[in-house]
Formats: sequence, structure tokens, C-alpha cells
Amino acid sequence: MSSRLFDLSSKWHLPATPEAVWAIIADIDMSWPKWWPHCSFAAPLVRTEAKSNSQEDILKATTAYLNFKASLGYTLTISIHPTEVTAPKEIEFDAGGHLEGTGKVTLIPEANDKATRLDIEWRVRPTHRWMQLLTPIAAPAFTAAHTLMMRQGEKGLLRALGEGAPKKTK
Repeated sequence: MSSRLFDLSSKWHLPATPEAVWAIIADIDMSWPKWWPHCSFAAPLVRTEAKSNSQEDILKATTAYLNFKASLGYTLTISIHPTEVTAPKEIEFDAGGHLEGTGKVTLIPEANDKATRLDIEWRVRPTHRWMQLLTPIAAPAFTAAHTLMMRQGEKGLLRALGEGAPKKTK
């Protein structure tokens, strides 16, 4: 049974430079669970031998297995494996597990490089049989759950960026 392709996109506006955003989202330890609510590691990172010690090559040699707890009560386990990395601008990745397909994260400077728009695109199909069966009637609910999950990620990233900001002194 071939399931429906979901084309999902999000735009986050962040009050930080692309380099500051990149430092958090492209961390070689893929530490998203530290700042993304309802996200946890499903398994340890899998890392093959990188072509070099560059951040880009280390990311491309890494696969993360993450659990995302949706507002509807289910948990999706998704593998994320970067395939193209251009610091500090873009990451393309393959997704596997409960959602199979591809994704892309693009950082676009705003406000004279003092802010960043983060565009996230997913083109995925559910692999869970129950999701495949329910998609014809539940697609709007799945899309709404995705939107809420992404909003939680945006808020978590905003907090993480704020924690890394220099403290103001009087």
C-alpha cells in the first residue's frame, strides 16, 4: 500500500544570526532533545567514518534516531541522516522510520544578518499501517499535530538561543 505524500513546511523567525542558529541546529551531537520539547533520542547516534573532521562531513556520517511525541498521543520514531550540508546555510536529509522521505532546512539572513528565517521542508510518507489507513480521513489532524510539534521546536530553539546570548550587565 502506497501512502499519501505529505508536503509540510514551516518558517521560523529567530532573533539571532544564521551562525548562532546553525551552532545549535547543526550540532554534531544532534542535541535537539536538549531544546525541543517532546523530542528524545530513540537510540544512540550512529556514525560512520567521516571523510574529514569538518562539521559538514561529520554530520553527513551521522544518523540520529529521534522520538517525537505528537499532541494526538502517538510517538513517531524518525531517523534523520544529513546528505548535503552547506554551513551555515542548508542541510538536506533523508528521513526514515515512521516517516520516510526527505527534508531540508534552510537558513536565510534577515535584518542585516542580525536575525534568521529558518525554513523547514518535509516530503514524507507515513510507514505505520494505522497511519496509512487513517490518512484519508485524518490527514488534517496529522498536519495540525505536525504544525504544533514544529511550533514547540521553534519555541525551544528560541529559548536555547536566549540561553546562549550574552548576559546584559548594568
